[in-house]
Amino acid sequence: MACGPWQIAIVLLVIVLIFGSKRLPEIARSIGRSASEFKRGQREGEMPDPPPRQDAA
Repeated sequence: MACGPWQIAIVLLVIVLIFGSKRLPEIARSIGRSASEFKRGQREGEMPDPPPRQDAA
């Protein structure tokens, strides 16, 4: 099912009515920070574990 331009406009209008236009930039910044933290966590999870240290005893 494809979303038409009217459906997207209605959803955006409802979001503006619920949160208000003053809080939307704050919400967008919060989502952006969360996305960057998530991506950083994914990159750290993909790094191979360092080899175990072989200390001379």
